[in-house]
Amino acid sequence: MNRFNVRKVAVLGAGVMGAQIAAHLVNVQVPVVLFDLPSLAGQEAAPAGSSNARSAIALKAIENLKKIKPAPLGLASEAVRIQAANYEEHLGLLTECDLIIEAIAERMDWKRDLYTKIARWIGPQAIVASNTSGLSITELSQALPEALRSRFCGIHFFNPPRYMALVELIATPFTDPHILDQLETFATSTLGKGVVRAKDTPNFIANRVGIAGLLATMSEAQKFGLPFDVVDDLTGKKMGRASSGTFRTADVVGLDTMAHVINTLQTTLSLQTDPFYGNFGTPEVLQGLVKAGALGQKTKAGFYKKDGKTILRLDPVTQQYVPSTGKADPLVERILKRPAAERLKLLRESSNPQAQFVWAILRDGFHYAAVHLQTIANTARDVDFALRWGFGMKQGPFELWQEAGWLQVAQWIQEDIQAGKALCAAPLPAWVCEGPVARAGGVHTAEGSYSPATGRFVGVSSLPVYARQLFRETVKGSPGPDALKGGTELFRNDELRVWTLDGEVVIASITAKLHLISPAVTEGLHQAVNIAEASHKALVIWSPDEVFSAGANLESMMPVYMKAGSKGIAPEEKKLQDLMLRLRYAQVPVVAAVRGLALGGGCELAVYCARRVAHMESYVGLVEVGVGLLPGAGGLTYIARRAAQMASAAHSGADIFAFLREGFTAAAMAKVGTSALESRDLGYLVDGDVIVAHKDELLHVALQQARAMADSGYRAPAKALFPVVGRNGIATIQGQLANMRDGGFISAHDFHIAKLIAEVLCGGDVDAGSMVSEEYLMGLERERFCGLLDHPKTQERIMGMLSTGKPVRN
Repeated sequence: MNRFNVRKVAVLGAGVMGAQIAAHLVNVQVPVVLFDLPSLAGQEAAPAGSSNARSAIALKAIENLKKIKPAPLGLASEAVRIQAANYEEHLGLLTECDLIIEAIAERMDWKRDLYTKIARWIGPQAIVASNTSGLSITELSQALPEALRSRFCGIHFFNPPRYMALVELIATPFTDPHILDQLETFATSTLGKGVVRAKDTPNFIANRVGIAGLLATMSEAQKFGLPFDVVDDLTGKKMGRASSGTFRTADVVGLDTMAHVINTLQTTLSLQTDPFYGNFGTPEVLQGLVKAGALGQKTKAGFYKKDGKTILRLDPVTQQYVPSTGKADPLVERILKRPAAERLKLLRESSNPQAQFVWAILRDGFHYAAVHLQTIANTARDVDFALRWGFGMKQGPFELWQEAGWLQVAQWIQEDIQAGKALCAAPLPAWVCEGPVARAGGVHTAEGSYSPATGRFVGVSSLPVYARQLFRETVKGSPGPDALKGGTELFRNDELRVWTLDGEVVIASITAKLHLISPAVTEGLHQAVNIAEASHKALVIWSPDEVFSAGANLESMMPVYMKAGSKGIAPEEKKLQDLMLRLRYAQVPVVAAVRGLALGGGCELAVYCARRVAHMESYVGLVEVGVGLLPGAGGLTYIARRAAQMASAAHSGADIFAFLREGFTAAAMAKVGTSALESRDLGYLVDGDVIVAHKDELLHVALQQARAMADSGYRAPAKALFPVVGRNGIATIQGQLANMRDGGFISAHDFHIAKLIAEVLCGGDVDAGSMVSEEYLMGLERERFCGLLDHPKTQERIMGMLSTGKPVRN
């Protein structure tokens, strides 16, 4: 793969987006210089202890990154790796940067003035890109010297940059195509983004279609008389969209930002360029909120506000906040669960106002996307990916339309246009109902996705970076290889598939819900190790979705517990512990490819592998305390062994307790790493483990790591005894726990569980320095785990979690 070597990035503008783009760059280990204006206030404006007084604006933005939720930094301490700078003193630093991202306020004149100022400091190979959300990239480029225009383009991140997958790349007529290829490769593999190339039109693709959809939603909600909370309940998860729905999303984005993006549409479009232009007026309620300074989440009031623990919504008639209690009608909720074709038919034909509203906003979205496809995007795939990655939709508009029956839905849309029910009278483009699309039954086919400009179906990008995505994300209707059906199957049971892509490395994929670990999974993983040891190089544990494993399957244990009590659970727990040791001491390397949740037993499964390859958004931790238990599949044994190893590596005679303390705290407080970086800080990932930015590269990297370990002569670690801190350590921890209990910070049952955790970690009632085995500590785990099962308070917690999915604190 031809990599774009980015040694350092400059981000110009330390506002909300600029600072968070800088944060994401350091998340993926890319050095960053964050620029802003020089501070007039000097040292007074700089954070305490700062020596770079004139860069106080950038320094303050960096400091603020540690406080923002959701966290832009994978690890708050990484903020120190962002270098603060100002335009007056530090422009010379630009010569060291291979990529310069401008992210100042959305003012054409300000951006062009800045380009004039920085031009002479830009290195001969550097790419310059603007993070504008909708200004003309071509017009911006005119401020740069002609020699630089070939290295200039748009790069539009979505907020928040760490979490939103979409990056839109926008070329000008002067942009060197090779530059875009380099930037797409960097954004994909290094930043972990889904890249869509957009045309240089107002608001590009996602905001153009998404904001038009938001305005349509607001208009239709008013038409059908639906309050904001009902609309949000309808337009959130029930429709396969972001859980925040419409108005809550606007609050999160910022109502001033929303108003600005709408204003861009108003000022850059007209009825001649967009037949929907009449719907682009800023809604009166939005105007009023912005005028009042109620800008959403950042000002703690917008369409919603919080009063203590109560969520209030604005009543646009009275302009007062009232309790938010509105929900979708159960009838409509049931309709939304039906298959696509039936769902749209029922919505369209229903007399229920909520159903009519949902049909209307879907129709408006289909209509708008079809009318504008040719002018804003290269293919229908780009529109669907842009809405999925930028607006959190499970399906883009063309995917849903096609799934529901392309020509039938097109007929319904056309009938509504003719009846005056649609937002505008523009007919559907001719390509919708005739030619290749009509014959194929939609815009997505195995050949590719439709491009109105070329009149044909266009395949996906063939850039070398995409060869790393073995099961690349696809749009519905353009089938790709199925990860749970691909390769050569070697073994399968009800909850686990064992297979291989290359005949060298075995892959084990858990297929159970949330990839919970049941006896079937345990048995299947044993079989996977047997197969790998018999005739393959290595084993990788990987599944193609957002959960590695959410832990042990408590429900699967219930029949055993009801029949034989905790004594019946002990043998099952022993089998799970034996699996962990089997993985650790396998004669081939076992690599855990971790993405999303790795909790409880899932965490234990990962830490007992020889290596972990983790996606950046991996949330790893031992959370058994939440159900009144302690880690029972070897998690505490892992912490104790690792503490002994770290103490030994530090120096002879080092205090093991100093290394044990953090592991105890993590387990006793059920701490979960909120990123792969934080999970490494907690000790669940270690030096030598690999963190991957792009979810679809995870399997590729895990397979590469497994092969490399095998090819370099991997040998399983030798079994060895290790020292524990014994009864003295237990007494020390118990004293601290008693203070927390007596101070009301933990409950009596929390104290009891934490004391048992301490007993296991410290090795039980033995002398300090006693040498123990993993099997010995696992025996302590098992004994105390089963004892807790008989405790009434633990039973309350387990039943609460099974019935509500939420932890019970008792």
